[in-house]
Amino acid sequence: MMRIAIGSDHGGYGLKQELLARLKDLPYEWTDFGCDSEESVDYPDYAIEVAQRVAAGEFDRGILLCGTGLGMAITANKVPGIRAATVHDTFSAQATRAHNDSNILTMGGRVVEPDRAEQITRIWLETPFEGGRHARRLKKIEMLEHAVMDSKKAGSAL
Repeated sequence: MMRIAIGSDHGGYGLKQELLARLKDLPYEWTDFGCDSEESVDYPDYAIEVAQRVAAGEFDRGILLCGTGLGMAITANKVPGIRAATVHDTFSAQATRAHNDSNILTMGGRVVEPDRAEQITRIWLETPFEGGRHARRLKKIEMLEHAVMDSKKAGSAL
């Protein structure tokens, strides 16, 4: 069973609650990492928690929701091994899984209506990675991540 980590800030809280209610019967194991209300919180706290757990292999994928999805994606993509994509349409949901093997989906609670968010999420969860030429491209991204980490360890700029 696929394990999904989900998190939001206050701007994505309502959409998160809606998605969890709509998708609860799907064959996935959901773990909610907060937030737990519409009271203002800092999105990086939730993004980093989900991203680190996905990168560590504790969860297969993650979903992060904030007002636009953008802050969550920026933060999550700081974690090596994470390929977070902000998606607001069904074509991009399919493409980011098939071509980019995205492992975190981000959306905006102030941008995407619940019906559309449900469609996007279903497509994103069900679309497999195509591999092939796309795997070669992801390998280049992985090599870049390692080069940046190695240069930081050595104290030099890339």
